[in-house]
Amino acid sequence: MKLLILGGTKFLGRHLAEAALKAGHEVTLFNRGLENPGLFPEAEHLTGDRDGRLDALKGRRWDAVIDTSGFVPRQVRATAGLLADFTDHYTFISSLSAYADLERENIREEDPPALLTEPGSEDVSAHYGALKALCEMAAEEAMPGRVLHIRPGLIVGPFDPSDRFTYWPHRIAQGGEVVVPAPPERQVQVIDVRDLADWILRMIAEGETGLYNASGGTYTMERVVEECRRVSGSDARFIWVSEEFLLDREVGVWIELPLWIPSDSQIGLFAADSSKAFHAGLSIRRLPSTIRDTLAWSASRQADTEWKAGLEAGRERELLADWKASHGEEAHGSG
Repeated sequence: MKLLILGGTKFLGRHLAEAALKAGHEVTLFNRGLENPGLFPEAEHLTGDRDGRLDALKGRRWDAVIDTSGFVPRQVRATAGLLADFTDHYTFISSLSAYADLERENIREEDPPALLTEPGSEDVSAHYGALKALCEMAAEEAMPGRVLHIRPGLIVGPFDPSDRFTYWPHRIAQGGEVVVPAPPERQVQVIDVRDLADWILRMIAEGETGLYNASGGTYTMERVVEECRRVSGSDARFIWVSEEFLLDREVGVWIELPLWIPSDSQIGLFAADSSKAFHAGLSIRRLPSTIRDTLAWSASRQADTEWKAGLEAGRERELLADWKASHGEEAHGSG
C-alpha cells in the first residue's frame, strides 16, 4: 500500500510510520522537516506545511492518506481537497474533545459534536475540540464517504511529548511519598500509541470509514499507580489527597497533576464508549507493558529534559507538608 502521512515524525505519526514501514508499506511523510528530520531514511520525505506550501503533494497519487497534523479546518479543507482525486481513503486523527458534552460518562459516536462559540477563530488552545470537529467536517466534505475519523482519548507510551502519563511511571520509580489524587477508585482511560497505530493501519487496509472512539483501556487510578510501583520496583508510598485540597491549593488540572480531572469537570475524557472500535478489531496490551516501555524510554532521555507535565519536586513537598499538617493521622499513605 502506498501511504502518505501528514506529519509522521512525532508520537502517533512516528509510530504509524514505523508500523507501516515494518509491514512493508511504501511510506511518504509530508511535514516541515523540523521535528526529528533524521527519522525513517527508508521513507520518502516531502517538505512543506499546511499553510499554503502544499506543492510537494501535487500530481502524486497514494492509496491512503493519514492526517495526524490537522487542527484548523481551513488547512484540512485545503489538503483533503487537493488530495481528493489522488487517493482512495483519508484517515483523520481527531479527539474525544470534539464532543459537545464532556461532563458525562459513556460518550458515544452518535453524540453531538462541539460547536465553535467564536465563529472564524483558529485559536486551537481556546477551541481545540470544536476546531477538531470542524476539521472532521472539512475532510468529509472533500471526500464524502471515504474518511475514517478516529477520536482517541489520552494516548500514552514511548515518545509521548506531553508527559501526561509518563510522569507517573517516572515519578513513582523515584520512590518516597507521592501525591496522588483521590479517590483511588476514580476511573481513567488510556490507549497505548502502538496499539492505536496498529489498529488504524488495519482499518485502512480494510477500507473502513466512519467515526470511532478510541479511548483504550479503563483503569482505576489506584490500579495505574500500583502497577507503576510494581513494574519499577520502587518503595513509593502513595499519599491520596482530596480533590477539595488540590483545588484549594490551585493545583493545575490535567497538566500539573496528570490524569486528574475534577469530578464536576470534563470526566467524559476518561469515560468514553469505545465498544465500536473493539468490535472493529482494536486490541490493547496489558497496562504493565505500557508502563515498562514508557519508563524505559523516559530513562533514555537527557537528564536535563524539560518536563511538560507533573508536579515539580518543591511543589510536591509543599503539598505533602500542607496535607499532613491539616489532616494529621488521616494523612498516612499506602504502601
